[in-house]
Amino acid sequence: MTDITILHARWLITCEDRNQVLENHALVIQNGLIQAILPSDAAKQKFPAAKHELYNHHVLMPGMINSHTHSSMGYFRGLADDLALMDWLNNYIWPAEKKWISNDFVYDASMFAMAEMIRNGVTCFNDMYFFLEATAKAAQTAGLRAHIGMTVIDFPTPWAKSFEEYIEKGLAFYEQYKNNALIKATLAPHAPYTVCDEHLIRIKELADQLHLKINIHLQEAPDEITKSMAEFNMRPLQRLQKIGFLSENVIAIHMTQVIEEDWQILKKYKPQIVHCPQSNMKLASGGCPVTKLQSIGLNVALGTDGAASNNDLNMLGEMRTAAFLAKHITQDPTALSAEETLKLATLNGAKALGIDKVTGSLTVGKSADVIAIDLEQIETQPVYHPVSQIVYAASRQQITDVWVAGKQLLKQRKLLTLDEQEILAKAKAWQEKIAAVQLKQSA
Repeated sequence: MTDITILHARWLITCEDRNQVLENHALVIQNGLIQAILPSDAAKQKFPAAKHELYNHHVLMPGMINSHTHSSMGYFRGLADDLALMDWLNNYIWPAEKKWISNDFVYDASMFAMAEMIRNGVTCFNDMYFFLEATAKAAQTAGLRAHIGMTVIDFPTPWAKSFEEYIEKGLAFYEQYKNNALIKATLAPHAPYTVCDEHLIRIKELADQLHLKINIHLQEAPDEITKSMAEFNMRPLQRLQKIGFLSENVIAIHMTQVIEEDWQILKKYKPQIVHCPQSNMKLASGGCPVTKLQSIGLNVALGTDGAASNNDLNMLGEMRTAAFLAKHITQDPTALSAEETLKLATLNGAKALGIDKVTGSLTVGKSADVIAIDLEQIETQPVYHPVSQIVYAASRQQITDVWVAGKQLLKQRKLLTLDEQEILAKAKAWQEKIAAVQLKQSA
């Protein structure tokens, strides 16, 4: 029994379809999997020789899934704020990426982002960026579960110069990691306004052939709709329907611009939706109609977007914002309850990525992707309903411990797989180089 670890907690929140909040229960972990969930007293009697760890003031729950981010953009955090999406992209972010991104930049920036995500209770993230192998290597070092998008965009970048090169490099990455337990490849055409029909059709064919998810920014902001109507006389969603692109394997990111004629298309094809409320609010892009999407049978997950537009990777903060925004938009205080919001960040994320049989809930047989949140703090006392306290009151500083596949990545707020001081030193070094050029140019 020495290879069995048992985590005892004041509360255990399963985040299953039929969620349970269990008091004074234990999670039995062996070979990276959840072997049993039972009352603490019973676990102590049944496994007396196992390693027992006590979390007497904590909630144990599934690790959070950041269903959309650009992890390497953390080095651009605070570089360009208080701007509309197209201004922000065209005049600040894309020029900065053209100047700075490289294999070394992406590796260092990914390590930086992963340190933040682990400290924020994220155990899995869905990424879209360049230099895919650099992100994958960083994720392997960190110990995180990562879905990494094979980005395609119809203009040259430091990563690739043509559609053919984007695909060639993406497929090489897929071949390298297709049997990896924690690293999975996805297809990632940037958006309908940056990828032509011919290339979108080819991407859909590859997705069908290789059984891959497709990530795409979709109907994110008003300017995107205006441009699509001017160029195609169709909204982006209509255009994707026309070329046969839509399916349940499409992960539609943002979806803030939804009007009556979109609903029948969404109901028919049921793409996965990723809601990024803080980024959308900061860029004034609009608000995703989460509750209405759910009412027609769509799965909605939660993402932070990149730290350049958020400006953090804080899924607890994202949950609170999502819940409040839904209530504000609908003028209904019952919209997006605390329990439903928690699922957006856990089980729904796993469903969106197609890994809900592996992770997303504390269920016997699933991977032990677990976090501990200390509720014995003034800010989260008294506790009547633990789920409400997590969504509406807890801060990321209360996340004390993190495990992925049974391996501990954070212990009492200390990173175990990453060197915090080295990561901070590299971030400061990159900031000095970037500021010397970018801030001078914008002055």
